[in-house]
Amino acid sequence: MESESEVEIDIDKIDEVALALLYLTMGDDGSGMRAWKGIDWEVMNRLHEKGYIYDPRNKAKSVSVTTEGEEKAEELFKKYFYKDG
Repeated sequence: MESESEVEIDIDKIDEVALALLYLTMGDDGSGMRAWKGIDWEVMNRLHEKGYIYDPRNKAKSVSVTTEGEEKAEELFKKYFYKDG
């Protein structure tokens, strides 16, 4: 078994799965889609840089999701978590 230091981690895959998991807690608060931000801060910052969420650096326990992020999150949730068949 390889140690973690010997394995190259694909951070794009981590970001995709994190966005798909945000889909689980997404809801419209009347001013747009929001999701709970209980995911690693570095991942949240990368999702912000990619345009999927608005700036997560605030005191709120949830983060606003862009329209593009909402669509991508649903697509990725289905890709990674729906059972085939």
